[in-house]
Amino acid sequence: MRGLGELESVIMDRMWSYRRPASVRDVLEDLRRERQIAYTTVMTVMDKLHTKGLLTRELAGKAYIYRTVSTKEAYTADLMRESLARSGNQAATLVHFLERLTPEEAGALEAALQVFPPRGRG
Repeated sequence: MRGLGELESVIMDRMWSYRRPASVRDVLEDLRRERQIAYTTVMTVMDKLHTKGLLTRELAGKAYIYRTVSTKEAYTADLMRESLARSGNQAATLVHFLERLTPEEAGALEAALQVFPPRGRG
């Protein structure tokens, strides 16, 4: 898994915000409120997102209807785990990560650990 390009990110953010399946036309109309963009551009990017495994699709008439495969939070967590796995020294990477947390982020981490304590402890 790798990060997304700028337009891929915009389209995925829209898809995650809908919380429902959407067609290329749905996304196009939404994007056109803020920018000039061609139908074929949106279609190509959504096809690439499908190829990357971030969207599923099913044919509905002559057009595809797309759905997100996971939540934005799950996707972000996968990116974080992949980065950690590539770091070479996971302990050092985690220390550097924790050093950089804002108070709000540290609070979110503490809350998350209350809900889901680390495995192998206790």
